[in-house]
Amino acid sequence: MDHTNLYIDGNWREAASGERFDVVNPATEEVIASVASADIADADLALDAAERAMAEWQAKKPRERSEILRRAWELMTARLDDFARLITLENGKARADAMGEATYAAEFFRWFAEEAVRADGLITHAPASGARIVVQHKPAGISVLVTPWNYPAAMGTRKIAPALAAGCAVIIKPATETPLTMLALMPLLEEAGVPKGLVNVLPSRHSGRIVDHMLHDPRVRVVSFTGSTGVGRTLLKSAADQVVKPAMELGGNAPLLVFEDADIDKAVAGAMLAKMRNLGEACTAANRFYIHEKVSAEFTEKFTAAMAALKLGNGLEDGIDVGPLVNASTRDKVAGFVEDAVAKGAKIELGGTRPNGKGFFYPPTVLSNVPETADCVHHEIFGPVAALQTFSDEEDVIRRANDTEYGLVAYVFSEDMKRAMGVCERLEYGMVGLNRGLVSDPAAPFGGVKQSGLGREGGHEGMLEFMETQYISAEW
Repeated sequence: MDHTNLYIDGNWREAASGERFDVVNPATEEVIASVASADIADADLALDAAERAMAEWQAKKPRERSEILRRAWELMTARLDDFARLITLENGKARADAMGEATYAAEFFRWFAEEAVRADGLITHAPASGARIVVQHKPAGISVLVTPWNYPAAMGTRKIAPALAAGCAVIIKPATETPLTMLALMPLLEEAGVPKGLVNVLPSRHSGRIVDHMLHDPRVRVVSFTGSTGVGRTLLKSAADQVVKPAMELGGNAPLLVFEDADIDKAVAGAMLAKMRNLGEACTAANRFYIHEKVSAEFTEKFTAAMAALKLGNGLEDGIDVGPLVNASTRDKVAGFVEDAVAKGAKIELGGTRPNGKGFFYPPTVLSNVPETADCVHHEIFGPVAALQTFSDEEDVIRRANDTEYGLVAYVFSEDMKRAMGVCERLEYGMVGLNRGLVSDPAAPFGGVKQSGLGREGGHEGMLEFMETQYISAEW
């Protein structure tokens, strides 16, 4: 691998401690790279670099920032194959899935290139006093970005692009399982014209320590995190000490509802996308399937057949649909969910057995008759396992769908638009996919409610997460 050191102030550096850690290919369990592991001294260097670079970046005209982001999109689009291969090597997902992620990741640069020139303000009269109300949006400040392993490219660009569009400098802490993709992005940003020090990358085995340290530096004004709700709560506590602005995309427990009037073929296709995109290793993955009893047999038969047609193997090989899970602990957790559900009465329609040999593989699995007491009903599976239940009453299924602390995304399939829209509005989720299994889009405000997070990524709202609103009361 070409880039395995820390990226600070436009330079590749060894960690101050000299410490490194291994990155493993989850399909072969082989070490593919040794990466520098940052600590507090390195974080301080990155903060200094970000502080210097941000003043220059803020002074640029919005169109100048826009053109650099647009160039980043062009460069990444030209190199999608390279990024897809690297994503597959360190994350394990099938090459086609990795190509989809790389394309999606690049789109954030294009979208926020367009949004960079649209930080619209407002001038109006105060109704009572007659004073002018002048409202503008300004860059919030240095932003710490903490990204997960399931989308090593897209979760980075979804934060970097709006932060740069807003005028902020950033320090990225990528997941230790998948740091290589984000490091590989840095030469591309240099080529696009991003100034030195504006974007810094700190892979580290000491994530909690260095992120906590940065959140207690008064120069840091935003923390954007994607990951588990548990870690999000910890970061929120740290952010509170300096009142750092948080943007949190946390865990999910997505319900997928199929009503009796649904187009079953459409519902199966949507369910496959909602469940198996990224191998189910996504907070947006359908976790609980509620199928109306009148169509349960048909849906189960067709969905199981679609899952059975998927080919398991090394994601770099041709024809592979399902790669390995990211590590052994994730595979074991997924297997544990299946074993628990079966012990409590669920029926295995497909899969359910770990293959022998190297790699952290788990096969596409379909469980029917899953009881409410099963652990997989209450916790994210984060793997290729679909837990099917039935329902007969609309009120009951809405109650069951909402009966969770999470509220990221839900999916609804029904051809009765009056009922479908009514159900969508009653679901306690930040996003709902109606008759489709994909909700992620750079142009849309992505985010959840309840314990699934704070703030939005994408859309116009994504840039505003990195800005502060200033109001001037004026007379002239």
